[in-house]
Amino acid sequence: MDNFIFSLNATVPIFLLIVVGWFLMRLGILSKAFTASADKYVFKVALPAVLFKDIATADIRSDFDPKFFFFCMIATSMMFLGVWFFANLLIKDKSIIGAFVQGSARGSAAVLGIAFVNNIYGSSGMAPMMIVAAVPLYNIFSVIILTVHSNNKDNNASQIKTTVLNVLKNPIIIGIVAGLPFSLLGIDITGPALNIPYKVISNLAATATPIALLVVGASFEGRKAIQKLGPTLTASIIKLFILPAVFFPFAVMMGFRGSELVAILVMLGSPTTVTCYIMAKNMGNDEVLSSSIVVMATLLSSVSLTFWVFLLKSLALI
Repeated sequence: MDNFIFSLNATVPIFLLIVVGWFLMRLGILSKAFTASADKYVFKVALPAVLFKDIATADIRSDFDPKFFFFCMIATSMMFLGVWFFANLLIKDKSIIGAFVQGSARGSAAVLGIAFVNNIYGSSGMAPMMIVAAVPLYNIFSVIILTVHSNNKDNNASQIKTTVLNVLKNPIIIGIVAGLPFSLLGIDITGPALNIPYKVISNLAATATPIALLVVGASFEGRKAIQKLGPTLTASIIKLFILPAVFFPFAVMMGFRGSELVAILVMLGSPTTVTCYIMAKNMGNDEVLSSSIVVMATLLSSVSLTFWVFLLKSLALI
């Protein structure tokens, strides 16, 4: 019951903030002009600040576990590539593939990761290491897939060049790359010397999730979303149930237990992050499907996360 309550506390506020955004739009307090500007702000400023802060403050050197680190990298890569392969094979409407793949594979690792492990173990455990291993790949794969399947591309001849350029100049990738030297070199950005810029970045980062969730709610179009109920539900089930079911056995066989498995659970089975909507909209993909997956996966995740924690505890793995 405690795990269920925690899962509700972690996911219900996210869903309710989306609902608040929807109501504010209907009441005329928010406007389409606001959501357009807010999209750009979150994509170009707030989310890069989040990733920079998360990566820069992660203590990679003291916590580094090569086996765990490379498992997270390989599993993340296989998640994206596997879903991408089957989506291209099975989905007839090619215009939704970018949003579908990202929504199926990309979770709220950075948002829920440390909080979830902390709730169970009283410390962050291996969550920071998982974030450093998986989150950069989340963004690299997302940029590549969204560029390849963008509805805005003019022709296929320059697609490879466009993809490479989008990876290199993507604000979120830049935020990650900028944060890595601080983590690798052990530079304390929270210390006196860098405290002022750190507070500025932290304040910017703190605006990312609430503004993004309000925008998802404000932009949510129920009638269009209902038309995409099939891919929405499929992506949510893949994200919350299928991916954990596929990769957990390998994690257990490799000897991961305790906080390592909980961090892997967050990587595999956390609900689709609101970043998916922001990136899909800013990169010419299906934002209606993206917002629908965010809403659906968030609703279902309190049940799915509780189920996985209960199962792992029953098997004495955590």
